[in-house]
Order: sequence, then C-alpha cells, then structure tokens
Amino acid sequence: MTTPLWQCSASELLSLLAQGAVTAEELAAEFLQRTQRLNDSLNAVLHVHPQALEQAREVDRRRRAGEPLGVLAGLPVVVKDNLCTADMPTTCASRMLAQYRSPFDATVIERLRQAGAVLLGKTNLDEFAMGSSNETSHFGPVRNPWNPQRIPGGSSGGAAAAVAAGLAPLSLGSDTGGSIRLPAGLCGVVGLKPTYGRVSRWGLVAFASSLDQIGPLARTAQDCALLLEVIAGHDPRDSTSVPREVPAYRKLLDSPPVGLRIGYVPEHLEQAAPAVQEAVRQGLDVLVQELGARLVPIRMPHARYAVATYYIIAPSEASSNLARYDGVHFGYRAEEQAVLGQLRQEAEALRRAGDQKGLEELDSPLVRLYRATRSQGFGPEVKRRIMLGTYALSAGYYDQYYLKALKVRRLIRQDYLEAFQQVDLIAGPVSTTTAFALGEKQDPLEMYLVDLFTVGANLAGVPALSLPCGFDAEGLPVGMQLQGPLFAEDRLLQLAHHYQQHTSWHRQQPQLAGQA
Repeated sequence: MTTPLWQCSASELLSLLAQGAVTAEELAAEFLQRTQRLNDSLNAVLHVHPQALEQAREVDRRRRAGEPLGVLAGLPVVVKDNLCTADMPTTCASRMLAQYRSPFDATVIERLRQAGAVLLGKTNLDEFAMGSSNETSHFGPVRNPWNPQRIPGGSSGGAAAAVAAGLAPLSLGSDTGGSIRLPAGLCGVVGLKPTYGRVSRWGLVAFASSLDQIGPLARTAQDCALLLEVIAGHDPRDSTSVPREVPAYRKLLDSPPVGLRIGYVPEHLEQAAPAVQEAVRQGLDVLVQELGARLVPIRMPHARYAVATYYIIAPSEASSNLARYDGVHFGYRAEEQAVLGQLRQEAEALRRAGDQKGLEELDSPLVRLYRATRSQGFGPEVKRRIMLGTYALSAGYYDQYYLKALKVRRLIRQDYLEAFQQVDLIAGPVSTTTAFALGEKQDPLEMYLVDLFTVGANLAGVPALSLPCGFDAEGLPVGMQLQGPLFAEDRLLQLAHHYQQHTSWHRQQPQLAGQA
C-alpha cells in the first residue's frame, strides 16, 4: 500500500516532487484538506494562508519551465504566529494583537519564500509565547494529537501538534525556555533550539530578547537539518546574529558519530517520572550499544537555580518588550465605555484606600486608556509576568533580583563550559513527565517547574534538541534531550539522525478521529 503523503517525511516529499510523482499543488491541497478535517479538534492552526494553492502552482510553473528552484521548492511549511508575515495576521495568540498585520516578513519567512516553501498557515501558541502547556492562548488551547484531553506542551504547541498530526511536514517555532523542545518531546517529534545568534530573530515578536531563538520542528532529524540550512545564517538587521558560515547540515548527517562522550546528570534522571526515566535510559542504551558512545556522569551544580534565574530574567525582559503594547503605539485599544467602567472601579478602590495620588493620576486620559487597554488586551499569564519583571527591575530591587539573576546565569553558563571540556554532548529528559491533562496545573509555580530541564540551554545560549525515545503506558510520547557546545548543531543532528536509524519511535502516528 502506498504511504499517504501526510505520513511522508519532508525529505521523502521533496524526492517525490523532484521525480514528478506529485505536484506542489497536489501536496498543498492534501495538507490543506487534512487541516480542514482535523484542526477543529486540535486547534493547532490559527490562520490558513488564503493563497497557499497559488504559491504551489507558481512552484509547479517554475519547475515545468526549468527555472531555478530553491531547496524547499513546493514543500508545505507552517510557522508559529509570533513570526511576522506581511500576508497573514501576526497575533501572538493575544487579544492585544488579534487584528494586527505586519508590514514586513521576518527574516526566516523571507528565507522560506526564497527557498520555495509553500506557507500553509500560522500555528497557535501560548500568548506572547509565555507558557509551557499552550493553554494561555486567547484563541483557546491546543490539544495533543496523541490524546486530545492532554496538553501538547508550550509555547510552540501548535507547531509541534501540526507536525505530529500530519497537518504539515515542517514547522517553525521559537524557544525562550524550552518552547520548541518541550512540545516536540510531548508530541513525539524532533525539535531543535539552535545556538543563540545562529538564526536571525528579526521579525520575531520579542518575549525575552537575550533568550529567544527560532528553530525547526519535524518528524526526523534529517528534516530539521534541511530546514535549519534554510533559516540559519547572518542577518545584519539583527545585532545578535553571528556572522558565521552555515554548515551543510544534511551532508554531515551521513558520517556516523564515532567515540562520542555523552554526559548525563544522574539527579536529572532521578527527578523524572518512572516512565520517562525508563524511556530515556533505553535511549541512552541505544547511544552506547548501537552508536558506540560512552556515558559519562557529570555534575552541573548550578542547574538547581536555573528555573528561578530564568523566571527573573525572562519576565524582566518581557516587561520591557511588552511596554509598547498600550493601545496608542501598538495593539488593541479599549473602548471608551470599557475605559470609563474600569475607571469607576479603580477610583472607588483608591478612595477606600485613601490614595489621593492615585486618584490624581486617574484624571489623565492617557493613563486611563493605558490601564484599560493593557488590562483587557493581555491575558492573566502575560500580566503576571509583566508584573514580576517590573517588580524585579524596580528601584530598590534591581540589585537584589535582576542583577543577582544575571550573576547566577553566568555560573550556569560556566557549568556548561566546564561540562563540555569533559564530554561532547549532554543527554537527559526533556520534561519530568509526559503530557498532563488540560487544566491540571492551576498553580503558576507548578507550571514553571515544567521547564526544569530546558531553561538551562537558553540561559547558556547553547543548542539543544528533543527527539522521541519511547512512550509511557498510556501511549504518550517521551522525549530525550541532547545539548551541545556553542554552534554544535551539526553534532546534535548527526547523533539524532543515526539514533533514528536504529529506532522507530519517530515513525509512530497518533490515531485521530476523522483522519483518512
């Protein structure tokens, strides 16, 4: 029986396109029809490109005419809805930007278009990429294709769920504290956070500028390598973009990894649930027995402070980056009646508190507009992080919180530098558990601990990859994380690719109601 197109890897689809076995239009139509059938139950895709088929027809025309084609010519791709696109909305899954249309494309979008990719649409996310479960979206939560009652992980939950469900062979996400790797692990796909500066952030709506990075999600490491080759490289418009040559990642995959020293932190394995421990240990066994790696226990003494450090630095940067969304410069503006209604409530509260200064501030029309707009435009989690960050940066607390967090960040980075003097890569779990139920974690602190194993790579700026390594007793995917030295994406992808040659976890498909 012929494999359905939606089950093929991106590399296999490119081969079919080159052979003429399928046209770009047929391919785009297949994925668009599948999205139409399944997206209502997943809520993974927020916007479908209205000219997706026209893009595909243009690729077919160029192919028939013998014109030069890009490396992704005719291949469907979806992108996270915090990447600016001139021809689709860019909402960041927030009421604040629900009507926003960017006047330009992000650099990675430009590079996708230049490579001939067919942009199918944009995927759901936690609001402004702030979340670990994809439940904070203004447009509703994304559901995990393996069990629609479970979360897909966040914040790139839509991007991961779309690939896992076969709505697109490739997607782009962003990773600030694990937002590519966590959903990749919980949805059973491969996700890569590149080295900070490897991929341009120009046109990515900023959450935390010193942590954000754009990266690929796909079914295989080979497909991630394909997409990374397209989006990586220096961009003069991004001052943090590194002027470094982009390796031929796909060609490097063919060389088998030899004699790699794989570090692991024993305490991290012990902190994971039994099913996660078992799957990751089996994954480590494959690295040793099939790929000839040597396991080396290592210590990362400051890893215990990573979550606390991250949740000072990231909200501080967010409070600064999101100050522009005030109803005047950017974003949603509160209606006059809503402003007056909120004003009355605030004035009454200030009068009861005897706050005369606050009452005087309320007399300012601009202050009234700002307050009402930001109260209504942002969801609870975004407001929580803005307040955390503003507090940490405030006079009298800057040294106590933000400056101290920067010092601990340096110690965490030093742990990585010292570890990579002993080992070539670090392996471990992506998360402590498999996907939990929607609505299960109501305590924000409990939700923040979901990022326990992922935030370190962002704080240190190193590349990290998640790949499928098993399932728990309920049939939910388990992800194994590989972390490497700066700009060692080639090493991560090479090991992940050869691991996938010896395992079949990435070939498993979720059974979805309504799928043909």
